[in-house]
Amino acid sequence: MLATASLCQSHSLGNQNSSRSMLAHSLSHRWKASGGFVPRGQGFPSGPGTEASRIMWYVSTRGMAPRVDFEGALFSGYAPDGGLYMPEKLPQLDRDTLRQWSVASYPSLVKELCSLFIGPELIPRDDLNDLIDRAFSRFRHKEVVHLSRLRNGLNVLELWHGVTYAFKDLSLCCAAQFLQYFLEKRKKHITVVVGTSGDTGSAAIESVQGAENVDIIVLLPKGRCTKIQELQMTTVLRENVHVFGVEGNSDELDEPIKAVFADVAFVKEHSLMSLNSINWSRVLVQMAHHFFAYFRCAPTLDLHPLPPVEVVVPSGGAGSLAAGFIAQKMGLPIHLVVAVNSNDIIHRTVQRGDFSLSEAVKPTLASAMDIQVPYNMERIFWLLSGSDSQVTRALMEQFERTRGVSLPKELHSKEGGVPTTKQQEGSSALTLCSVLLSNKTTYTNLLIHEPNPN
Repeated sequence: MLATASLCQSHSLGNQNSSRSMLAHSLSHRWKASGGFVPRGQGFPSGPGTEASRIMWYVSTRGMAPRVDFEGALFSGYAPDGGLYMPEKLPQLDRDTLRQWSVASYPSLVKELCSLFIGPELIPRDDLNDLIDRAFSRFRHKEVVHLSRLRNGLNVLELWHGVTYAFKDLSLCCAAQFLQYFLEKRKKHITVVVGTSGDTGSAAIESVQGAENVDIIVLLPKGRCTKIQELQMTTVLRENVHVFGVEGNSDELDEPIKAVFADVAFVKEHSLMSLNSINWSRVLVQMAHHFFAYFRCAPTLDLHPLPPVEVVVPSGGAGSLAAGFIAQKMGLPIHLVVAVNSNDIIHRTVQRGDFSLSEAVKPTLASAMDIQVPYNMERIFWLLSGSDSQVTRALMEQFERTRGVSLPKELHSKEGGVPTTKQQEGSSALTLCSVLLSNKTTYTNLLIHEPNPN
């Protein structure tokens, strides 16, 4: 992530047992079906005056599934109707809260955000603090996340200090702690299934390797990950880690995974779940990136309205982008710029409302971003539509049928523009623009943006 102050540009293949091999075999034969995850933990009944009335509830972006609590969203991934889980109501942060948070460390911000979206009924605050401290205990930088000042007012938010050097270490290590907390409490076992373009697989393996109540199956596309990421995945010799190399690209891997989760009996028999960025817990933790970047870049919080900060988000599956949109809706005055490579579906969506697949995934220097189906755009469409599940469901079902859809003008018009003063104060403005980067531009910028020695 890149950031500036006035316009702040932030930002093992063996040893599988027969059961896991059967699951992988089933995955490899389900390339064309579609469906959704089966939610677990439907939460508790709510009503006036009950304890459950304070629980944060989650609803599907497609509006056809029962609402669930955080535990249900964590163990589900997709909702049963094929949608993605979002908070039923987003907390609104006032100026005093933002000012209090502005001096917080990155881990403290994660704790505050998770406390809002999980609730003490599910994980008491002391337990939550311990889980997050444990999650970040192996990061190399004392701050966990560090803002580095570059030349010409540019800043880089360093999200690579985890064990695998990928920004996904941040959200996955927390998600794994939440998982194990509930599994130990319920005395259950789960099998995590992950398709990867590179960084998700290695970070997911690192987060759960050695866990007694979790097995993980990772499908990696042969020849499409960087060498270091492939080695990170294939050299972990743990009984609960199972890695399979498969033909095809990362988007093609998503199809059999989604088809498997549409088979309710199969999912229940093997206790399956996903830790790809469809999982709400990952988006939740990634929201902290935007708050931390803003507080480190904003010149002051004493101005009215609060000064905006521009956050540039490199994106493939749009998880961090969706996290930024949610932060905007909560009252954080950031302007989002999404940076993509030649796999430019997000760029075309922002510029022209063209949410359609290209003929093929194009290999680039940023292989982890070589994605054509940015599934978290569904969450963004839901936000842009004013939480209209009917509009979102129609869009996504058409996209799944035809592999392309043109956004309605009223929806596309909400993606861009600079918010008015009233909008900035009211937290309702959603602003987004996009840039398309070639391999040459990517390489050149890596060379010229050296850290400022001062």
